[in-house]
Amino acid sequence: MCCTDTALAYVEAHASWSEANTRPSLARDYAAFLSRGADGATRAEFAVEGVRCAGCMSTIERGLADLPGLAAARLNFSDRRLAVTWKPGAEAEIGAVIAALKGLGFEAHPFNPARPNDAETAETQRLIRALAVAGFASMNVMLLAISVWAGNISDMTPENRDLFHWIQAVIALPAAAYAGRPFYEGAFRGLRAGRVTMDFPITLGVVLTLAMSVIETLSGAPHAYFDGAVMLLFFLLIGRVLDQAMRRRTRAFAENLAALRAESATLVDAAGTLREVPVAELAPGVRILVRPGERVPADGVVEHGASDLDQSLVTGETAAVSVRGGDRVFAGALNGSGALTVRIATAPGASLLDEVEGLMRRALEARSRSLVLADKATRLYVPLVHAAAALTLAGWLAAGAGWHAALLDAVAVLIVTCPCALGLAIPAVQVVAAGALFREGVLLNDGTALERFAEIDTIAFDKTGTLTLPIPALAEAGHDPRVLALAARLALSSRHPMATALVGAAEGAGPFPGAQEAAGLGVRALVDGVALRLGSPRFCEAEAEATAALAAHPDASVICFRAEGDAPVAFPVRQALRADAPEVIEALRASGRRVLILSGDRASAVEAVAARLGVADWEAGLTPSDKIARIEALQRQGRRVLMVGDGLNDAPALAAAHASLSPVSAAHVSQAAADALFLGRGLAPVLAVLAAGRRARRLMMQNLWFSAAYNVVAVPLAAAGLLTPLIAALAMSGSSVVVTLNALRARSGGPRPAASGEAGTPGPAAARIAGARP
Repeated sequence: MCCTDTALAYVEAHASWSEANTRPSLARDYAAFLSRGADGATRAEFAVEGVRCAGCMSTIERGLADLPGLAAARLNFSDRRLAVTWKPGAEAEIGAVIAALKGLGFEAHPFNPARPNDAETAETQRLIRALAVAGFASMNVMLLAISVWAGNISDMTPENRDLFHWIQAVIALPAAAYAGRPFYEGAFRGLRAGRVTMDFPITLGVVLTLAMSVIETLSGAPHAYFDGAVMLLFFLLIGRVLDQAMRRRTRAFAENLAALRAESATLVDAAGTLREVPVAELAPGVRILVRPGERVPADGVVEHGASDLDQSLVTGETAAVSVRGGDRVFAGALNGSGALTVRIATAPGASLLDEVEGLMRRALEARSRSLVLADKATRLYVPLVHAAAALTLAGWLAAGAGWHAALLDAVAVLIVTCPCALGLAIPAVQVVAAGALFREGVLLNDGTALERFAEIDTIAFDKTGTLTLPIPALAEAGHDPRVLALAARLALSSRHPMATALVGAAEGAGPFPGAQEAAGLGVRALVDGVALRLGSPRFCEAEAEATAALAAHPDASVICFRAEGDAPVAFPVRQALRADAPEVIEALRASGRRVLILSGDRASAVEAVAARLGVADWEAGLTPSDKIARIEALQRQGRRVLMVGDGLNDAPALAAAHASLSPVSAAHVSQAAADALFLGRGLAPVLAVLAAGRRARRLMMQNLWFSAAYNVVAVPLAAAGLLTPLIAALAMSGSSVVVTLNALRARSGGPRPAASGEAGTPGPAAARIAGARP
């Protein structure tokens, strides 16, 4: 036997939970998590778990200060991200940082610095810089304008008045050139693509206002409007920053979830050495070790070992699947009782995950064709603004006014109609509503989803991990307490997913000394001369008892126990319903919405859950493409479908639905496809997002109607020559303040529903939506 096989045999024979502390230590490859600066200093970031208050910041930063070679440690409280910098030339010890944090009471995992959102971060920083420049310029130019007015412009000497105007120009022109770049670039991109976007009237209004102000100053006219142009940019940039903040609100949280799940794999190299490496570094042909309780990190073929796999996250099937040498395994499957050596088999782009992502991408492209409120408003608003300005110019020219006066009034129309209020109307509501949902245990991934949540009339639930909790529980009570306690102590020595349903009955007792795991079968122990076994029906010689238990509980799986000399016992185990599921389903039906279950699990399991919830419309054994087909069929009937799911097989359906929601325990690809994630053990967040969507859409429509009413009043006044560009800018600013104050009403969503945490009642969200018809 070669050295590699010897190492594998050793590890496979010592892979049980009870022997976790005796495993050979692995060399962890942290190179992928380090970055080096131009000054030679090495930097790493960590996602930290357990940070609760600002006091944790000082505890962590002081606790790491004495580590050798460490230059700085800074914790970002908002995203629980720790940045550590080592001195130039010092050895970067990530393991030492993790150990030190563990000693302080915090769990931490290295965070990969090669993140795909660098462009988004750069754009956010650019918008903030532009906002700062516009704010500084607006303040100073407005002060100068007030000084001119306070000094009574008619009483000032032309030289002093022109000096003030030129000082305004020196501040406003470069500030507008810098701060307006996001709008100028958007306008030119749209023109190159043959379309006129909302950025075009903004650009046109700013440029014409500045040009007119320069001409007025050169001609010695008493008025200039530099303050109107920079103030306009300032308010528009507030809207852009709010919109960007909405897009980034939960990104750091989702990234931390991925890091805290320690996405790594145990690589077996040619010499038989075990190394822990990031999953991203796995390539076809390499061998990895998958221990009991770990998820398979990539598609592959089993080379050594035998085990049961829980593929519920991948396929929705709750029953465990037995695998051994030569069997195919898929990324995301949870390994049960035996250690497996898997050879990675898929080339990049050919895995099950890639197939699912392909389906998801096509579904997202189809959904992206639907217009959101801002797009609809833009399509109406832009041509109307241009038409109003053009008619004003033509009307005054026809009335005999000169080019100067006619152009000044046209510019006033462009300014007064500039979409500051419209630009703030949607993102301001999105940001405030997202904060209210966060307090109710919902993390919004996409602000535009609020509009879609408001339109939902059909809710499709996945079963496994969505209507049910991902942790299994005993399907019935009344077992012999003595037998249950013995089985629970054996379960403490197993990492099989179903064994966790029994461990609570151990009542503080520890595992049996000397308990051994039989790969793929179960756990055995010799206690006071009596042989005890816990595991599969075959391992415990309990096939008849298992058959009877499954007949009584068709939605369950079984784990069997046998004490030598006694009759075997079969414990039916299933994923328990979320505590508030019946109340939430009833509240949805009471609101007039249709509820159905679309599951990949077997029919008997789905039928049992549907019966307990009173859901008559259910389907089982569905593949990812089947789920998409069902949702698309509903949408062709005019239904607006909310998909709620958590598995890898749910991701395409989440993307195809009108709106989607996932628990934070969902597969990463499902989290990426969902419009929102919810925390806790309850389903009340489903009610919360529907109520918040209706409330947000109502406020958005109020803001849009106010913007329209404001223009109906202001445009005729500007076109009639009754508003100067400065007064038009002040009116535009006032309208922006009004829509922002109205958006703050989205916070009045009520307290966080108890069921989104641990309790079993739907909470106030249920009461709010039960009578609300879609």
